[in-house]
Amino acid sequence: MDVITLLTIIVSNTLIYSAPLIFTALGGTFSERSGIVNVGLEGIMVMGAFSSIVFNLSFGATFGAATPWLGLLIGGIVGILFSIIHAAATVNLRADHIVSGTVLNMLAPALAIFLTKVLYDGKGQTDFIVYNFGKRSVPFLKDIPIIGRIFFTDITIAAYLGILVAILSYFIIFKTTFGLRLRSVGEHPQAADTLGINVYLMRYSGVLISGFLGGVGGAVVAQSITLNFSVTTIAGQGFIAMAAMIFGKWNPITVMGAALFFGLAQSLSVIGNYIPIVQDIPGVYLSVLPYVLTIVVLVGFIGKSKGPAANGTTYIKTK
Repeated sequence: MDVITLLTIIVSNTLIYSAPLIFTALGGTFSERSGIVNVGLEGIMVMGAFSSIVFNLSFGATFGAATPWLGLLIGGIVGILFSIIHAAATVNLRADHIVSGTVLNMLAPALAIFLTKVLYDGKGQTDFIVYNFGKRSVPFLKDIPIIGRIFFTDITIAAYLGILVAILSYFIIFKTTFGLRLRSVGEHPQAADTLGINVYLMRYSGVLISGFLGGVGGAVVAQSITLNFSVTTIAGQGFIAMAAMIFGKWNPITVMGAALFFGLAQSLSVIGNYIPIVQDIPGVYLSVLPYVLTIVVLVGFIGKSKGPAANGTTYIKTK
């Protein structure tokens, strides 16, 4: 196998596994920039994956090739609805952020599997979808010498959409009035309130955006990797996305880079046999590698990465 072919395989699979992490990690960034810790990203991804597959199976014959893209939208909307629970608990009811997020993570898999059994005659998983993202080659760009073959041949378009969303997120957070207000309530909500900024509204906005992007991330997993929904469809990707967010220091561009790194680690269990040296490593070690890296990042960087000053705190307007 020549070097170009090897790089094509590595880049293609890295993008496939990175796409859901990019969306979800960006969602976590918006939430924590507003001061709300969202450890419920895993649960939000579960609901996004479930709803996108149900929509895909129900309306695939109607919408055809557009079905996966509409599935992303449905997954995002359901993610928003599910994240409202977290927003209400942390902003209005002043619940502990970690406890509230953990409740989402415990509720989502049980609820999704229950609904799956109700909708599909007691089965614990759905059928496989016909319309999915799969691998595509980008017209014209794939014809560019070397670069076209590596970066635009047999890739998932959802990954490049994630990269565009990361760039857009950076612009929104650091270059717009909305982003300035979002960051201000995450750093010093009392000061923001004295300037007339609605702290509760901004925090709700951050959590709901994280819900939308987390739901999209789950929909990407279901419609490009597993192609159905079961209890194992989302298996730790939400926590890996949180690690990418911390590793990327809550900056959308570096968060995207961290997600690509973790996506590469996830893909090694699939493409490891093609890579010299890596092919000699037992497959079980490659399968657990992403989770080991997640633990290493959380232990090694969570104390060194300085997040928003008011992250995880409850704001009470009367004080």
